[in-house]
Amino acid sequence: MEVFRKLFLPITIPMKFIQDHFKAMIFILLLVLLFAPTSDKDFTPNNLQTINLTGPIMEVSEVLSQIEKAAKNDSIKGVLLVVNSPGGAVAPSIEVAYAIKRLKKNKPVIVYAAGTIASGSYYASIWANKIIANPGSMVGSIGVVMQGANLSELMANIGIKSQSVQAGKYKKVGTPDRQWTDYEVNELNKVIHGTYDMFTKDVADARGLNFSKRDLYANAHIFTALQAKEVGLIDDIGLMYDAKEELATLSGVKAPIWNKEDKFDKLMKKLVASTAVTLHTYFPPLILK
Repeated sequence: MEVFRKLFLPITIPMKFIQDHFKAMIFILLLVLLFAPTSDKDFTPNNLQTINLTGPIMEVSEVLSQIEKAAKNDSIKGVLLVVNSPGGAVAPSIEVAYAIKRLKKNKPVIVYAAGTIASGSYYASIWANKIIANPGSMVGSIGVVMQGANLSELMANIGIKSQSVQAGKYKKVGTPDRQWTDYEVNELNKVIHGTYDMFTKDVADARGLNFSKRDLYANAHIFTALQAKEVGLIDDIGLMYDAKEELATLSGVKAPIWNKEDKFDKLMKKLVASTAVTLHTYFPPLILK
């Protein structure tokens, strides 16, 4: 009997392992099927890179990291920045804009406006070689706003009073516990108009537009893709296919191989998207805080 037991050990040991770890093995099998390469192309380095700029622009470290990696990767011959964003904070928008400007010195960059390219997201895109917009996209809203609530009546109703100690006449500018004074509004206007001048000057320089005629293309106007092309904010109207073809041409790539989004990240985004509520329909204001 012992002889037979030893004889069948090569079979019984694996079978026992499978029985004891069946669930774990099924999980591993699913991971292999999910993430395994589907073709030889998955082993070939991509030569064109897609980077996405989506949603409100507040934190851009991941986008900047992708731009920097693309700049340093000799295999990457060109970058497509796909934009669908209502805008956001000024500082991170400028970070992306000048990262694109640096990248363009060595590799062509095409911006594709997939839906909305407005305020900060337009600022981020201005230094690309070309901006191509989907026919149904919304473009522009070149302006700056700083806003805040006046909570003084609400605070009075619930019996809350604020108190503070500060040095400097303008130290409490923008606080929500009272109506802003005229001199405070003037102080904020100084910041807003200074930022607006910087924004529109960069747009004019990058797009070859006349700064003295900025009211035509800036002034927070909202344009369709066709209207945006007429005032010089974009170069062409087209689809994602057209943007990719244009980048391949500018890059001199005969056999484009595009980067693929990580499968796990893609799965997670789909799960989040299925339960997400659309918070920004068209152009939420660009808020500086």
